[in-house]
Amino acid sequence: MENLLPSYPSAGRNWFVIYTRPRWEKKVDRLLQMQDIKSYCPLRKQKHQWADRMKDVEVPLFSSYVFVYINPREELKVRLTMGVVNFVYYMGKLARIREAVIEDIRYFVEFFPDAEVINTRSMAIGDQVKIKEGIMSQQRGEVIKLQGKNVLVVIDNMQCVLITRVPVSALELI
Repeated sequence: MENLLPSYPSAGRNWFVIYTRPRWEKKVDRLLQMQDIKSYCPLRKQKHQWADRMKDVEVPLFSSYVFVYINPREELKVRLTMGVVNFVYYMGKLARIREAVIEDIRYFVEFFPDAEVINTRSMAIGDQVKIKEGIMSQQRGEVIKLQGKNVLVVIDNMQCVLITRVPVSALELI
């Protein structure tokens, strides 16, 4: 957590993280900006499949999180914005983010627009999963090893065992 600093060392503006209602990140970002509060909701492009078409859409890089650049007087205004659940805290204080971290995120989003944040902590060895996409779509298996953004999954069908490496983003826990 070296990128977090004690909150409000001066009366100036600082970057903080707010937690939003699920799927409200872009709405909260827009509502804050309408109140002249500087906010940042990093977005990435993702293909979405509907029954009749495929479309590129922009989705938040971090689910349920938006960054705000505020001074102490604007804190209440942010808290009262529809869709904001709370500020993120670190060691009992508002989690302040270094300007360099925000710039790194902006750079990352600009030069790697299809990148995504994947939480591998939600999966563990022994978990039962279903593959959501690809040639093995709808197959069920068991996690046997976590390797960064990939997971080794054992699929036990038809009296044989198949071990495959699957991206975490293509799995769902069952």
